[in-house]
Amino acid sequence: MVRRRAEHNECEIFSLEEVSLHQQDIERIEHVDRWCRELRILYLQSNLIPRIENVGRLKKLQYLNLALNNIEVIENLEGCESLQKLDLTVNFVGLLSSVTSLQQNLRLSELFLVGNPCSQFQGYRQYVVAALPQLQWLDGTEISRSERLRASQGLEEVRRRVREQEEEHLERRAAEKEEHLEKEKEHLEKEEEHLERRAAEKEEQQEEHLEKEKDPDPDEERREEEFWHTPCAFTPESRLEAHRHLKEKKKGKEKEKEKKPKAPRTLITADGRVMNVNEPKLDFSLDEDEENNTIVLNLEVYRHMDSSLVDVDVQPTYARVKVKGKVRCDSSLTLSYTSWFYSQHCFVFTLTRPHIYTCCTWLELLNSTTWLGLVNTTTWLFN
Repeated sequence: MVRRRAEHNECEIFSLEEVSLHQQDIERIEHVDRWCRELRILYLQSNLIPRIENVGRLKKLQYLNLALNNIEVIENLEGCESLQKLDLTVNFVGLLSSVTSLQQNLRLSELFLVGNPCSQFQGYRQYVVAALPQLQWLDGTEISRSERLRASQGLEEVRRRVREQEEEHLERRAAEKEEHLEKEKEHLEKEEEHLERRAAEKEEQQEEHLEKEKDPDPDEERREEEFWHTPCAFTPESRLEAHRHLKEKKKGKEKEKEKKPKAPRTLITADGRVMNVNEPKLDFSLDEDEENNTIVLNLEVYRHMDSSLVDVDVQPTYARVKVKGKVRCDSSLTLSYTSWFYSQHCFVFTLTRPHIYTCCTWLELLNSTTWLGLVNTTTWLFN
């Protein structure tokens, strides 16, 4: 995954300075501290990471984005000597006292904790400002000199209140975890009952030679509606459960697609007639130049695409263009003129060839990984 995200660095990860791994369903940070020692910017937002770990060797790391994850404690960042900005927006940090682990990050100037339970504590901002004297910005608001002076006043009372609120938070989290375990146990029991019932129904259908399995399952619809409409607390467990539910549903849809094989695409009929299709919807024109006795094909592809990504195959009865690989022409048919040029809105490929009587022209487009199908097929007959 890291190598795929290093395309801007020619897929070299050892010298990588910036990498974006957001929205990748990552459940643990690993390997980056050994593979990417030169990292300066690391984006890990919108994942399922429950703990900060395996980043302590990134001595050059300046910006770490861990927003929208499942982190509950600030830890293991002491080794990030160059860290200047840390984003923990909308996590589950409830131990406000864990910010003291950032006191060794002397270059840290920006910290985001908005959307965490600790940001609702009384005395939250005063506690953080007093605990981290190197901080310049907290939750997007600059820390003024007067605010820093006020934060040092009555600090012992603020620390006492913060400890009390942390204890309340820990008790609440313990109750939430216990409630989640009970719900998980109940869910597994219901799931087993559902699977047994579905297995029995399938056996009956096979005996009666029916295909009722194709009909939508009312129990499945009811369970889906119940899952999304049942109120629950916003916790790391509920977030992880929602993710796994969506993942299982996606796998189910993929299995259904696998069961339904796609009909084979017919490009040319049995009698040799080429089918008319325009799936990529790229603009093109095919004209006959009577004066020069030639046929001219103009194809407008993507504006900044390199010409090496287009493959041209010219045959006696058709000319095929692929948006992939180098430009190649069949030597059995001489081209009068082939050119590329940039217009204001697109990249235009022009192919000119001598007029051939009783000619069938076939144009086909592909991208770098997937067949897009026939762009257009037209049969031209000349006397």
